[in-house]
Amino acid sequence: MAIYREKDIFERRNAANEAKKALLERFKARPAADDPAVLARQAERKAILEARAIREAEKARLKQERLALEAAEKAAREAAAEAARLEAEAKAREEAAIREAEENERIARLLADEAERKAKRDARYAARKQRVGRTPPGFQAR
Repeated sequence: MAIYREKDIFERRNAANEAKKALLERFKARPAADDPAVLARQAERKAILEARAIREAEKARLKQERLALEAAEKAAREAAAEAARLEAEAKAREEAAIREAEENERIARLLADEAERKAKRDARYAARKQRVGRTPPGFQAR
């Protein structure tokens, strides 16, 4: 079992001084701004950033094209749906007109049949009254 020993102030100060020296040495060992390796890294980073900008511009252009295509397709679908709706409405109006004409014709036939039955009934009634010999006042045979 190891016993933990705290560092005293002198050890901590020496360690801090050595860390500062190492940091200063690293800073001094750093290549200058006009060093070919530094310039090469900067050129590489610049090329990477330019390539990224080109890719992002292409991506944005493709997105705009896709959105425009989707909008055109949506407009075409809506136009087709509107045309289908108008066609269905026209067909429904046509069918309603046909049903109404058929209903009017049926009503006209019923009225005609009813008038014919009434005329026959009136004729029978008039004939019976004639046979009996008396015609009611105000009755006219048709």
